[in-house]
Amino acid sequence: MSLPMPWDHVRRTSIVLEMQPSSGPTSTQAETQEQPKVEEQLESQEKLPERPLSKRRMYLIVATVACITFVNSTLSGLMTVSLPTIARDIHLPDSLLLWPPAVSSLSCGCTLLAFGSIADVVGGRKIYLLGMFLITGTTIACGLSRNGLELILFRTTQGLAMALCLPSSVLLITSNIPHGENQNIAFACLCAGQPVGFGFGLIIGGLFIEELTWRYGYYLTGALTFAIFIGAIFALPADTAESQPISRILFRIRRDIDWIGCLLLSACNGILLYLFSVLASGTHNFVTATSLSLTVVAILIIPAFVLWVRKQERLEQKAIIPPSLWGNKVFPSLCFIVFIVWGCFNATQYFISLYFQLVQGLSAIQTSLRFLPQAFMGLGTSLLTGWLVKYVPAAILIVCSAIITAVCPILMATLDPTWSYWRSSFFALTCIPICADVLFTVASLLTVSLFPDDHGLAGGVFNTISNIGNSVGLATAAVIAASVTKADLEGSHPKDPIDALRSGYRASFLACAASNVFVLIAAYYGLRNVGKVGIKN
Repeated sequence: MSLPMPWDHVRRTSIVLEMQPSSGPTSTQAETQEQPKVEEQLESQEKLPERPLSKRRMYLIVATVACITFVNSTLSGLMTVSLPTIARDIHLPDSLLLWPPAVSSLSCGCTLLAFGSIADVVGGRKIYLLGMFLITGTTIACGLSRNGLELILFRTTQGLAMALCLPSSVLLITSNIPHGENQNIAFACLCAGQPVGFGFGLIIGGLFIEELTWRYGYYLTGALTFAIFIGAIFALPADTAESQPISRILFRIRRDIDWIGCLLLSACNGILLYLFSVLASGTHNFVTATSLSLTVVAILIIPAFVLWVRKQERLEQKAIIPPSLWGNKVFPSLCFIVFIVWGCFNATQYFISLYFQLVQGLSAIQTSLRFLPQAFMGLGTSLLTGWLVKYVPAAILIVCSAIITAVCPILMATLDPTWSYWRSSFFALTCIPICADVLFTVASLLTVSLFPDDHGLAGGVFNTISNIGNSVGLATAAVIAASVTKADLEGSHPKDPIDALRSGYRASFLACAASNVFVLIAAYYGLRNVGKVGIKN
């Protein structure tokens, strides 16, 4: 692994210096124009590490940062396998069944952009440590929940803590790991934490449900998160921002963050995520005065946000997402692909778990063991992608992985409950993580390159889109499943409840499979000229 060289970080700044005249300024106006550029150069110099990091230190940084995706996916795995048991234990009504997994994405998606922007100014280390500490507390609190309201409240707070860690993890990688193959592998390791964590969450969730209680899964995860928090204190290097005076940090927070744009976009995201969470619990809950009013507010916020960022860019001021990015078809295409892939991936996971437990009547531990191929395939795919990105164009990687992943919901839709696990389910669970894990590494590298000066914000943008995709995908699949199930139960020839439930799940799986067509179109249209990513310049 090569070590970062200080001059790599100032190459862009040196170009600015070369473009300046060699003679001194000839007027006061020229001096005024020079001052902002000098300030930018000084800020770039502040970002330089005092000395190159050793290989061991870089390994520790990557391992520590990858723990956030591990913990996040562990909690997701716990919720996936434990949800039916949790609902029975705390008397969670059917209308709120999908709220515990949904509210975390809701609160996280609302605040990712703000916390990512703050991390760019304050430094990734402080924000990451604060988030890990809060995740520890909220995870243990979830295990102590006595009713549905408490669980939903703690999961909401947990989403806020995740929003602190996810963007700062991207910033910690880009600020400490040199660009090129080393950084590719670092992002691949960050991605690898997802399948490993999800598999771990499924296993401990299933074991504790069978032997003790679902609560011990959260206690163990909370203790593990606290251990990671302690290790991160020593493993992560100090931020350059820590040497700046508080007044300087506060000044940069006011100057370098588009607070109005961030507020508008976060409010719109929050409303939309809430509406889709309501929709997931039943269409009858959506057609209310509150939901319709919030829909109107969200629609009005969108043009207000567009007008604001256009004004900011025209005045050459900070814009949370510059409008010029949308003119580059790579960015909107990438956003659309992340949105679709994460929505299908999340929905397919949850409905496979429900299918195993509610249709096939399997126990929690039996369901957990059936998800293990997903964890191993996801780990292998993540590491392989980190190596492949410098040899294979991004569009080819995404298209091939999307075609393979589309096999999963098709197999589940055609599955006969009496079939052996090895006949169909095994291959479905082996295929499901491939596209999401390939896309994580590719999209992370592309997003960081599109936000060269704001890597924390880049991490926030990527995770915001994936969170919205999670909520929309789960809500859409839930509506489809509920509608088909209801039609089968109330038709002229009512079906058995289990058969009706199976029909609803089959319709959701087919919808997820069909959505991969849009991924192929977007990848061909928007990414065909991207070429290879993650190549050291």
